[in-house]
Amino acid sequence: MEFLTEFGLFIAKTVTLVVAFLVIVSVILSAAHKDRGDQDGEGELRVRKLNEKYRKLRESLQAKLRSESERKVFAKIRKKEDKAKQKAEKAKRKSGDAEDKARPKVYVLDFDGDIKASDTDSLRRSITAVLSVAEPETDEVVIRLESGGGLVHSYGLAAAQLDRIRSKGIRLTACVDKVAASGGYMMACVADRIVASPFAILGSIGVVAQLPNFHRLLKKNNVDFEVLTAGEHKRTMTIFGENTDKGRTKFLEDLEDTHVLFKEYVGERRPDLDISAVANGDIWFGRRALEVKLVDEIKTSDEFLIEACDRADVISVSYQRKRTLPEKLGLATSAALEHTVWRVLGAFRNQKIQ
Repeated sequence: MEFLTEFGLFIAKTVTLVVAFLVIVSVILSAAHKDRGDQDGEGELRVRKLNEKYRKLRESLQAKLRSESERKVFAKIRKKEDKAKQKAEKAKRKSGDAEDKARPKVYVLDFDGDIKASDTDSLRRSITAVLSVAEPETDEVVIRLESGGGLVHSYGLAAAQLDRIRSKGIRLTACVDKVAASGGYMMACVADRIVASPFAILGSIGVVAQLPNFHRLLKKNNVDFEVLTAGEHKRTMTIFGENTDKGRTKFLEDLEDTHVLFKEYVGERRPDLDISAVANGDIWFGRRALEVKLVDEIKTSDEFLIEACDRADVISVSYQRKRTLPEKLGLATSAALEHTVWRVLGAFRNQKIQ
């Protein structure tokens, strides 16, 4: 037991030293990357044709359901079809009518929103790329959107990026599989059509602000805190100072004005929506959201895109910024920690069930 205890302490010390070393290296590398200035060139646009993805999934299952001899026959048939298709496309290019008979395009963008809508920069670049080639009469953009909302100005900018698509006359569809609430719904409502899964969460058309106040704690310990401002409304609410009724009134007025702007924004883009009935901060699940016209159709994004493959070339477009080593280390640590937490919670839940 004494040996095991000493060995455990040795392992703990070793891990501590390794973690400390990685933190120091991350800080140094992060500082070095900050000195490099503009990051505009440090990324790449990734394009993937989803028609091929779904076709390969289908063919993979079909192959496993066939016997060995049937698979060989199917492979030969598929090879002949591919050659014939390539030959036909080559003939079109030679005759010069490839442009006239090209299939419509459905460009698929993804937005996974946090409280700061950090994915906005990648979305902006992807939209810029798509708008440079998309045809207003035939093409469509699909945004697969997941967000519970966040900062007003951050999501206002993200929604404005989607407005760029509408302003070019290109059809925009928003697909929501899990949640598009508050700022997330502000983005979704820009679309010509909103498609949601049966239990996706939508709505939350409201504004909230909350902050702690430590004034009484500081006062109890004889600590003074002064806020000096120039301008009557420069600071209406404070964390450490004493908040006044006048300051609260002004703060609430600002919140109400933001809510009015939010309602106007949604109402302009979804005129059939009874904004007074849904703009109370409440949320609706997919089917209920359809009843109050927050969405237009109940369907998962997979269903929507698979159906789109029958009528168009479905192309996933995303801008991937190259992550620095400190960012990679941080993401790996975060993922490992999250995985561990969920494993522990899962084990605890299973133990209680048994």
